[in-house]
Amino acid sequence: IQLQASGGGLVQAGGSLTLSCTLSGRTFSDYGLAWFRQAPGKEREFVAVNSRGDTDYADSVKGRFTISRDSAKNTVLLQMNSLKPEDTAVYYCAARSIYSFRPVGDMTAYGYWGQGTQVTVSS
Repeated sequence: IQLQASGGGLVQAGGSLTLSCTLSGRTFSDYGLAWFRQAPGKEREFVAVNSRGDTDYADSVKGRFTISRDSAKNTVLLQMNSLKPEDTAVYYCAARSIYSFRPVGDMTAYGYWGQGTQVTVSS
């Protein structure tokens, strides 16, 4: 299985970006897909997940970020609006079995990770 993330960049506070992550090598519908992020000097943290038709978000991004799946393209999207400087981080997509019932924020539950894409929000 491979995950290829893209879409990062530099944006001003209040702006928008859309990240995408394409899964290849396995059946797309067998996996829950999530985004995590890691800011400099901080631990990696959960951002959002889309699995079995359900979505969940970290409190810090609720109402601003939207995760969605495009099954025709084997892609998960993260639409990020009203970006803040504190959203600056490397964003990683991750995949886990849809049969996993471990907490969505548990990084060890995700067996597959993309390479990361940098998001920088200027004030």
